[in-house]
Amino acid sequence: MKLHKASAAAAAALVLSLTATACGGESNEGGSGSGGGDKITIGIKFDQPGLGLKKPDGTYAGFDVDVATYVAKELGYDAKNIVWKEAPSAERENLISNGDVKFVAASYTINDERKKKVDFAGPYFLAHQDLLVRADDSSITKAADLNSKKLCSVTGSTSAQNVKDKLAPKADLQEFGGYSECLTGLENKAVDALTTDDSILAGYASQQEHQGKFKLLSLKLSDEPYGIGLKKGDTELQKKINDALTKMESDGSWEKAVTANFGPANYKNEPAPKIDATS
Repeated sequence: MKLHKASAAAAAALVLSLTATACGGESNEGGSGSGGGDKITIGIKFDQPGLGLKKPDGTYAGFDVDVATYVAKELGYDAKNIVWKEAPSAERENLISNGDVKFVAASYTINDERKKKVDFAGPYFLAHQDLLVRADDSSITKAADLNSKKLCSVTGSTSAQNVKDKLAPKADLQEFGGYSECLTGLENKAVDALTTDDSILAGYASQQEHQGKFKLLSLKLSDEPYGIGLKKGDTELQKKINDALTKMESDGSWEKAVTANFGPANYKNEPAPKIDATS
């Protein structure tokens, strides 16, 4: 009987120990990151080839994914312990301020308005607004050539409006639900050009089914410095991420990631930008 009681007590102690360990693992999410069982949640895009894409097999690929994975490793987290969370453009600040993610790497342009709500590490990439046209189309070489042409972008895009308002006021703006629809329209000659960040355009053009069909014009219609968004006031994390980004550039990993994700589009990317510690 005493043996039975002792066994029961030992079993109870084991259950309590396992429960405490499990709770400890959850509470360490986004913590110091020992590289063991701790988890870190990172916000990325799920629908941008070349930058952040959730593939049919449930894995993730893209330049932002590679950057975030490198940074997480430098913070002490194994790749297997990263929890990827979708970060649509309109939700990025909320995900950060609510603590739903540790940081966001999602073609996230640093600007003064956003810096009122979140802090940034980086920038880690300098993109530009550009135009994508059919590979055999020589009629469009500059933004002004879009006058009387059909220009496509996604609904609510500031890029398309920028072209129509400032560069080609007579462009026939066609707004679709997603970039994939614009690409289909471009291939079928329903539209003449697609505009957004050149990195996003290069990502789509690099997809196997699109290779050789389109070309970037490299017009640099705007500057879009991509940063890693994090909770305002977390200067310690900001410094650690900036150190990781600096190391990624110096050891060649940054250039390797650029080539792997954008190379097939013959994308002429800018060199790695200088880190701004005041972001």
